[in-house]
Amino acid sequence: MQYDLVVIGCGAGGLAGAVSYAEEAGPDARIAVLERASREERGGATRWTSSWFRITADRQLDPAFIGMMERLGEGKADLDYCRTYAGEVPATFDFLDRNAVPWVYFEQPFANRNTGGGLAMPVPGGVAIVDTLAAKVDDLPNAAILYETAAVRLEADASGRVTGVQVRGPGGEQLLHARAVLIACGGFEGAPDMLADHLGPRGAELPVIAPTLVNNRGDGIRLTRPLGGAVAGQFDMFHGEPVDTRSAKPDAVIYGYPFGILVNRHGQRFFDEGQDSFDATFERLGYEIWANQEQQAWFIGEKAILDWPHVADIMLTDQPPVEAETIEVLADKLGLAPQALAATVAAYNAAIQPGETDRTIRDRKRTEGITPPKSNWATPIRQGPFIGYPLTTAITFTFGGISSDARARVLREDGSPIPGLYAAGEVTGLYYREYPAGTSVLRALTFGRIAAREAAAEG
Repeated sequence: MQYDLVVIGCGAGGLAGAVSYAEEAGPDARIAVLERASREERGGATRWTSSWFRITADRQLDPAFIGMMERLGEGKADLDYCRTYAGEVPATFDFLDRNAVPWVYFEQPFANRNTGGGLAMPVPGGVAIVDTLAAKVDDLPNAAILYETAAVRLEADASGRVTGVQVRGPGGEQLLHARAVLIACGGFEGAPDMLADHLGPRGAELPVIAPTLVNNRGDGIRLTRPLGGAVAGQFDMFHGEPVDTRSAKPDAVIYGYPFGILVNRHGQRFFDEGQDSFDATFERLGYEIWANQEQQAWFIGEKAILDWPHVADIMLTDQPPVEAETIEVLADKLGLAPQALAATVAAYNAAIQPGETDRTIRDRKRTEGITPPKSNWATPIRQGPFIGYPLTTAITFTFGGISSDARARVLREDGSPIPGLYAAGEVTGLYYREYPAGTSVLRALTFGRIAAREAAAEG
C-alpha cells in the first residue's frame, strides 16, 4: 500500500492536513486517514466540542495570545511556534471558507478574556469541521478514511526518515508505505496508564468530556519515542471543565457559575467565582474541583439568573437544574447538609457590597469580609426558587505531548526534525499552567495546513 501522505487521526488537525495536502499536491494525491473509531464516532474531540475560535472581527488571533503564552510558559513555551500560529490564522479561515465549512463570528454577551472582543465557531460546532472536511476527503479519487484502524508503529529507513506506518484494522495488520506521515491523534486523556504516571494515581479516574476521547491514548508519544522524538508541554497539567454529573451529554459544561456560588461537599465556598470572566477561570475551577475538592462541587443560585440574557445558553447540560423554594430543601435534594449550606449562603449575602451587577463587564460588585472573596458579580441569593447543579471535572485534553516546530515537523531530543514526520493539534505539547481558551481547535486546523504544505513541498 503506497501513499503520498498517511494521516494518523481524523479530527480537525488530521482532516485539515489531508484536505490541504490535496490542495497543495493535487487532487490525485494518494492519502490515507487513520481513524481508531467507527465512521459514526469519527472526529475525536473535535466532533463534540463547540470549537470556539479566539479571534477578532477581522480574522486575527487574539493579539494577547503570544504575551499570555510567554507569561504562562515562563520561558518554556515555543514563541516562534506561537507567532507562526498567529500569522497563519487568517489563511486558516480562508481554508475553511474555501472548503465550505460553515462558521459564524459573534460579539460575546459577557465579560471575556479575549482582547479581540468576540468569538467565532463552526455551525453547529466541531461536528461541522469533521463532516465537511471528511466529505472532501471522500470525494478525492485516491484518498480514503480507514475506520477502526490504529497506528501500531512508524517505519523508518537507515537514515532515520519515516517511510510508513504499520497499522492494525479490521483485516489485521498491514504496512502503509508513505512519503510523509502526519500525526494528529490527540493527547493521552484516554490512556489510564499515562494519566496515572503524569497526574498521579487519581489521574486515571478523570472522566472524559466526550465518549470518543477514550481513543486518545498517547499514540503520538508511543510512536515517536523509538525514533528519538522529544516532548514538550506540561505533562502534569490538563485542560478540564466543570460538567453536570447527571448528564451523559458530551461537553455538558456549566459556565454560568460567576452568577451564583460554588460549594464543596461540606456546603462551603472554596473558589472566587467572580475572580475573572468564566472563559478565564473555568479551567482553574475544573482543576480545583479535581485536585482539592474530591471531584465534587455544586453551583447554587437564584432561578432568576436563568432569565438574564444568554445565561441559560451557557448552561450546556441537557438536564434541568435541581430546584427548591428554600435553600434548606435545595440542600437536601442535592445531598448537602441543609444547615451548612444555609449558613454559607447567609454569610455570602451579608458580605455583598453596594453596587449594580453588570454581566458584560468586570463590574466590581464584590464581597468583603469572607474567604474566599467574590470579586465581581456578587449577586444576592435571597429570593426563591433556588437552583443547583452538581458538578465534577471532566478531562478535555492533556498539555504534554510530542515536540514540533513552527513548520509542524516532529523534533528529536537534539532539536533536529525527524524527516518525513509532521504533527498537528493536541498531540503536540504547547501549553503550560493554563490553557488560553478558544485556541486549541484553531491551532489544530492551522498546523494541519502547515504540515500539509511542508510535506507537499518536500515530496
